[in-house]
Amino acid sequence: MLEKIQKLIEEVNALQAKNAEEVEALRIKYLSKKGEITAVMADFRTVPAEMKKEVGMRINELKNLAQEKINALRDAVQVEQTAGSDLDLTRTPYPVKLGARHPLTIVKNEIVDIFSRMGFTLAEGPEVEDDWHVYSSMNFADDHPARDMQDTFFVEAHPDIILRSHTSSVQARVMERQQPPIRVICPGRVYRNEAVSARAHCFFHQVEGLYVDKNVSFADLKQVLLLFAQEMFGTDTKIRLRPSYFPFTEPSAEMDVSCTICGGKGCSMCKGAGWLEILGCGMVDPAVLEANGIDSTQYTGYAFGMGIERIANLKYQVKDLRLFSENDVRFLDEFKSAN
Repeated sequence: MLEKIQKLIEEVNALQAKNAEEVEALRIKYLSKKGEITAVMADFRTVPAEMKKEVGMRINELKNLAQEKINALRDAVQVEQTAGSDLDLTRTPYPVKLGARHPLTIVKNEIVDIFSRMGFTLAEGPEVEDDWHVYSSMNFADDHPARDMQDTFFVEAHPDIILRSHTSSVQARVMERQQPPIRVICPGRVYRNEAVSARAHCFFHQVEGLYVDKNVSFADLKQVLLLFAQEMFGTDTKIRLRPSYFPFTEPSAEMDVSCTICGGKGCSMCKGAGWLEILGCGMVDPAVLEANGIDSTQYTGYAFGMGIERIANLKYQVKDLRLFSENDVRFLDEFKSAN
């Protein structure tokens, strides 16, 4: 029995194959249910008891050797077959499907880039905020409607912890840790308790800007916003400022741009007015500066804020806000050329 096993070991060590068919034939000859090694294992029951341990060990050695030898021959045949061809087994499947940046990311990056070239630096802050940074530091009265459950998401266990409803909280954090000059742009996601529809959502994205220094005027604000509008929508774009009210700015204004679709002549996009509102702005209220540790007798500043979805709607004429958050690949694929 031991001699037969030794003979098979020598045969297995000498095995060779030129192709996959020959490797398969060797596997069948030695390792199949009717193969030679299986036959040796079947004869094991006739081995005397005192030799079973030694014979069993040799049979296991033979079986493992045959398995390793045939696997090695199979690998060698595969390498040889592909070595002379252009097939690369490590390459990803073709064609490789390329992704695209989200349209809101495209617009946000463009807005940040425009203001960065005007000297603004990027500032970011937490989305889960406290009441002070979101409202109190921004001069919101204790009974301001924005504090109500109708507008703000509150964290139930902590009534002073909320989901920020605007990125002005980032401005507050910058002012409390840095003295002027301050010139920052603050993009981010914000949350408001609104019904989801084609024109509104419970979360959206904003970009707010803040500039605080000595002798900052409303004329500075107007010039910066004009440059932004012409960079974003084209050099022929016109702007107009209409008086408005915000708790954190005084005076305050809303800015319109001439309709990019009809050139100001009137269309369905601008509802025949020739103008489209894109942002709110104004001079920082002295109370806001003082609340955040800045001397309002020495410094003045301006602030502005816009919705990224609003700008994306104007650039790409997307009429349903829900498309921005549904992750429909067909919708996202339309923006590949805009990356």
